[in-house]
Amino acid sequence: MASLNKVLLIGNLTRDPDVRVMTNGRAVCNFGIALNRSYKDSEGNRKEEVTFVDVECFGPRAEAVGRFFTKGRSIFVEGRLKLDQWESKEGDKRSALKVVLDNFEFVDAKQESTGSDRPPMARESSPSATVSTPSPSEPEPSPSAPATDPDLDEDVPF
Repeated sequence: MASLNKVLLIGNLTRDPDVRVMTNGRAVCNFGIALNRSYKDSEGNRKEEVTFVDVECFGPRAEAVGRFFTKGRSIFVEGRLKLDQWESKEGDKRSALKVVLDNFEFVDAKQESTGSDRPPMARESSPSATVSTPSPSEPEPSPSAPATDPDLDEDVPF
């Protein structure tokens, strides 16, 4: 029987991304997002509901999320669900459901890029895309400068 594990979320980061390098040299990034839902209850009162989701990503996407996103910034996440299970020190079985990011999009424009003629959303969708981090001697790209990495399918607004 076929199955499908696909998640599409838009939310705001609840904390700055935590980027680490694994022993194999590959980057891993963990962050949380808040998903807001507004609805009316049976009495017609407007209610707000917030769901908090942990997200994990690897490789060039982890580096990009860590570099360009901060707490409060909006993000579109495309990924899959993953269940982590472990045993606590007390011997209790524990589990946590998280999203493993496959692709992402910028949802909002950075405040300093208001003069840019580029749209606020750009998809980082190539599985083989590499995002390079400039060395300290290289200048940071300006918000309106086009991406110079030929491996990226589309420009990333930064």
